[in-house]
Amino acid sequence: MSKTSYPLKIPVSVKDAARRLAREDGVSLNQWISVAIAEKIGVVETAAAFLRKRAGDARPEDMLPFLERAGDEPVAEEDGFPGP
Repeated sequence: MSKTSYPLKIPVSVKDAARRLAREDGVSLNQWISVAIAEKIGVVETAAAFLRKRAGDARPEDMLPFLERAGDEPVAEEDGFPGP
């Protein structure tokens, strides 16, 4: 496994929380941060692959017929969308 270093600047509160969680897991702070980054990469790449699969060959312009049928009704207040 190839390793590299990277000077990471994070807020003290984040580092303290990461240090505490690493201690609870029984690993070094460096190992805990490395695993956290790897987990995030896995989540993002999995989500991107899922969305690509769901989209198939669809293109943005394929949504136009649906948007044209949507009408001009105002957004319902209970939807929580801030008005103009």
